[in-house]
Amino acid sequence: MFKKLRNRFLIVNLVSISIMMLVAFATIYIITYQNVQRETNMELFKVSDFYHGPYNSSKMPRGDDRDSVTGSQPSDSIANGALGSDPNSPPGRSVSFMVKTDSEWKITDAHSRFDMDDTFYTEALQKVDKVNDLDRKTGQFTLNGTDWAYVIDPSSTGHMIVFIDVTAQQGILTNLIYTFAIVGLIMLIVIFFLSRYFANRSITPVKEAFEKQKQFIADASHELKTPLAIINTNTDVLLANREDTIENQAKWLHYIKSETERMSGLTNDLLYLTQIDDSRSSMIHAKFNMSDAVETIILTMEAVIFEKNISLDYSIEPQLMVHGNSEQIKQVILILLDNAVKYSRAKGSVNVSLKKQNNDVVLAVSNTGEGIAAEHLDRIFDRFYRTDASRARKHGGHGLGLAIARSIVEQHKGEIYARSVVGEGATFYVRLS
Repeated sequence: MFKKLRNRFLIVNLVSISIMMLVAFATIYIITYQNVQRETNMELFKVSDFYHGPYNSSKMPRGDDRDSVTGSQPSDSIANGALGSDPNSPPGRSVSFMVKTDSEWKITDAHSRFDMDDTFYTEALQKVDKVNDLDRKTGQFTLNGTDWAYVIDPSSTGHMIVFIDVTAQQGILTNLIYTFAIVGLIMLIVIFFLSRYFANRSITPVKEAFEKQKQFIADASHELKTPLAIINTNTDVLLANREDTIENQAKWLHYIKSETERMSGLTNDLLYLTQIDDSRSSMIHAKFNMSDAVETIILTMEAVIFEKNISLDYSIEPQLMVHGNSEQIKQVILILLDNAVKYSRAKGSVNVSLKKQNNDVVLAVSNTGEGIAAEHLDRIFDRFYRTDASRARKHGGHGLGLAIARSIVEQHKGEIYARSVVGEGATFYVRLS
């Protein structure tokens, strides 16, 4: 499922980027093409104006329609040296030649600075798109591997066609296409691997959340399965002895009640976790006395600690203030102290300390017991996670206490973590500001 999601992300990303690249490249190409064509036409008309000068004694009149096409001044500028110092040579920037024809498109005159065969003029004329109107016409063609642009200037006696070599300009456009193709291909390859990397990173949290949800459902089902099986079995026993008195069946009823209470505690914890995770259920936070909160929880646990024959030592700095919800923090303290008592060895000890460190208030709850192995320290705050399931069930736990504590502390922008030495005990720390 996640592989398909990643592939869809890649496809959408690549298609979107490809379309944007095509639009960008097409825009650049069109702008470049228009600039090249404009420069080509300007050069073409300049050369044409030159040939209208020294090689056409009867110049054709150039009125408004001609100026509107060329966008330039009449050929007076040519006489002033704008196109070259030699009046007998066309502008030297382009390879050019001129062909004159009669009204039947037969060559009557030709001129070029270079030696060209008559057959070349004939072949060039054959490539021209011949029209018989009074407007200037331009066009392009390829002859013997060379790109030529031409302009047709009609006159009363025939036509004058001026040709210039535009191979370099066409080469620019061709190279631009190749460059775009190569750059686009390289960019797509780079973008593919970058998109794949970020797609994997983006999907990882979703995948982890999905796996945790699956594990959560499996663990919750497992936790509910055992008490339901016990309740079902004891109910069958009661039904099999219908004639017996309630007093004689009290043992089975107590088992049912015990497991019912266990299920009730589990469902309450699950609901509480859901409320904490739900951003809509925001608790009121305010300054409260953390020292008083810890002392209150210790007082409520003293009887249980005494009954288990465990010694309790505590060191609490007075008047330590914390910003948060006092009831939730008290629940965190109760969870940590209850776990410390449950998992302490016989005739062991529990130590609670609360002190100020820099700008934070640090609570430490430690006990003497079997401790927690290093590979479990990072996972003990996960829901339903227990280092010893059978021992935890014997103590009545279902692996949600530390998960609740972590959720509360994280909601308070604090930190909770554990340190342990196997065979000596464990210490849980809560850091709040």
